[in-house]
Amino acid sequence: MPFVFRPPLSVPRLALSPASAVTPVFAWSRAATSFVAAALSRACASFPLLATLPVSTRSRRSRLSPFSDRRWFVGLVLGASLLATAEAQASARVSGNKVGNESGARPSLHKRTRIVLPAIQQLPPVVTAALAREHIPLSSVSIYVEKIGSTAPLIDVNGDKPMQPASTMKLVTTFSGLSMLGPDFRWKTRAYADGNLVGGVLHGNLYVEGSGDPKLVPEELIDLVNQIHEAGIVDLEGDLVLDKRYFADSTRNAPPLDDDANAPYNVGPDPLLYAFKSLSFTLRPDDATRQVDIDVLPPLAQLHVSNQLRLSRGPCVGVALTPDLTPQPDGTVDAVFSGDYSARCGDHVTNIAVLDHTTFFGGGFLALWKQTGGTFHGTIREGATPESAKSVGLHQSPPLRDIVRDINKFSNNVMARNLFLTIGAVQAKAPATTANAAAAVHTWLIANHLAIPDLVLDNGSGLSRDERITAVGLAELLQAANSSPVAQAFVESLPIAGVDGTMRHRLANQPVVGNAHIKTGTLSDVRAIAGYVASQDGNSYVVVSFINDPRSEAGRAAHDALLEWIYKSAR
Repeated sequence: MPFVFRPPLSVPRLALSPASAVTPVFAWSRAATSFVAAALSRACASFPLLATLPVSTRSRRSRLSPFSDRRWFVGLVLGASLLATAEAQASARVSGNKVGNESGARPSLHKRTRIVLPAIQQLPPVVTAALAREHIPLSSVSIYVEKIGSTAPLIDVNGDKPMQPASTMKLVTTFSGLSMLGPDFRWKTRAYADGNLVGGVLHGNLYVEGSGDPKLVPEELIDLVNQIHEAGIVDLEGDLVLDKRYFADSTRNAPPLDDDANAPYNVGPDPLLYAFKSLSFTLRPDDATRQVDIDVLPPLAQLHVSNQLRLSRGPCVGVALTPDLTPQPDGTVDAVFSGDYSARCGDHVTNIAVLDHTTFFGGGFLALWKQTGGTFHGTIREGATPESAKSVGLHQSPPLRDIVRDINKFSNNVMARNLFLTIGAVQAKAPATTANAAAAVHTWLIANHLAIPDLVLDNGSGLSRDERITAVGLAELLQAANSSPVAQAFVESLPIAGVDGTMRHRLANQPVVGNAHIKTGTLSDVRAIAGYVASQDGNSYVVVSFINDPRSEAGRAAHDALLEWIYKSAR
């Protein structure tokens, strides 16, 4: 049944439209939006802390926090992973392969017959003026606006022109993932052991087998660690072996999109992705001790912080805020902070992604292992789990509906890439490749009457110079999503204008605030928006707008003007 977000009479509520509804309608009120925002806040407040971990030893000079606050860490690193300005990367085009569903067949989408009308070249004057002010030509723009349930465009400017979509491509990945895998799909991370277990000592290896969980953060991984302890294992005499066969080797160590290989938005996919493979350092001046404290999340067993910062009273300029990370012969890594740090700078957070996935996961696992009383005497390596190994733990991820919310609200690239490859692994066969993932998505779209001409899928996140889609094609997908069985999970995952996610600080104090669910997209020379707007006259619209131009950064005003116009004046 299509999802309907109904304006409340007194108490905001969610409701499903009757099965007999002919035209699905997407609409929401500011009161209902406030209700959802409050619910999200309550949900965040209820996240459990890592109470099972002892408080780490904290010195004045540096400390490796055991991750005590879930909300702070997840929000911080998700924010750091937002799609930022980036440069070119090359990948191949693919299409075609089988489609299936591990949880059974799902109803296909109804085929829509598009009414082809002459393109409406007359944009709203406020949008035209905003583009003209920044010298952005219409040839660099593609805009398509259509009423929910309609097949006739309200605005169609270059709607059939293939464009770089940046992160709005995540809409294709998340809708396809929800539809093929199901909103309740969960990733599984398994632990196995071989050898002999005597008196808490494992005389053998511990294996951790990954399936691409996009959100395996410390408060999730601790569950697996505790299960292994509950199986009687305290002392690991053998190796920690990481089984990464679920994704093909070709998917790993992909080159960064731009020259900033250490940026969190450039982190590539991995079957054992841990904490988005991003280190978050917090510098905090302490006037009482006249020193600078340093926290780092997540804790890694082999990471040593060398704090050589000097607290100063000067202006907050020219401060070296990124550590010098140096691998040591014994396998440890030194993170050295040096120089002067002004007290006027206050707290500062630096996020970097410098270690490889195996080192990062191994260090994170062993940090939790040792903090919970475990010991380790072997090495960290990759390998296959033997058939004879015994299961000692199984952790399941949050449901896909929650993962998709993080992907779209915060535009997390590596989470989207892991979901994309998971589609390939489930619908085709592991090990997943970008080719079989893209083929599975293409095939599913065609089977559900959503063949999108000129669609080019690369990694499914939009962090690519090869990915292409038309505004008309993406609008068709948004129309289909709104009337699909996964409509509620999909729509609720989109940022709300002026409320949350990447739209939190946009359109402040404008009437459209709370009345638009919009996915944003940003690359160097690319700005994009796509989603839904509920107008003040009670109608709801699909909107897609791409700007591919060297001056695209200045196109945000035009996009905001378009959303305001739809809310106030679309008919």
